[in-house]
Amino acid sequence: MENGHIEMSSDELYKEINDHLISDSIPSIYLEKVIERKEFQLPPFHLIYQLKLTEQSPIHHPEGNVWNHTLLVVDEAAKRKNLCKTPSAFMWAALLHDIGKPSTTKIRKGKITSYDHDKVGAKLAYDFLSQFTKDQFFINFVCSFIEFHMHILYVVNGLPYGNIPKLLKEMDVEEVALFGLCDRLGRKHATLEKEENTIKQFIKRCKALERKQ
Repeated sequence: MENGHIEMSSDELYKEINDHLISDSIPSIYLEKVIERKEFQLPPFHLIYQLKLTEQSPIHHPEGNVWNHTLLVVDEAAKRKNLCKTPSAFMWAALLHDIGKPSTTKIRKGKITSYDHDKVGAKLAYDFLSQFTKDQFFINFVCSFIEFHMHILYVVNGLPYGNIPKLLKEMDVEEVALFGLCDRLGRKHATLEKEENTIKQFIKRCKALERKQ
């Protein structure tokens, strides 16, 4: 026992996190407490702990480090999880969506960047989840949310970094949009009206591209 907590196995900790992600209306309360436990210093949970140590651009993320952002996103996802076909996958994606940032974050020309964190994060999340479950559908669903979560920005701003055909083939545009809304609202000073308009643009453009296929 340490600081009043009984040490858990990785499987037990995964199950406890899963229970809170699914059941809590504000999962960040639990997550903020549990992140300091020593189990998060060890693989594979160290991948989550590293979010606390990874800074973000203060322009795009005035809320601070990646962990601060993640907590906000998880709480936004908790409000909307029942609108997704697989709420558990939606919530785990919210927790792990920026897991690729610690290894990709660099300072370039004085700016904090994290290029390809979506692609890297999807691979890391696959490896992480595969240690705890054999449910391939669930794992793939989580990883697809992570892989495509930046596509809101790519599509709306006409950037060439995304893979729209793959998104349209593998995912429901409406669910990617819902997840993207949670991600965008998980920033300090974000406003619902503005972000909902961005999401509407994303859906409209994806639907237009889908009709052309």
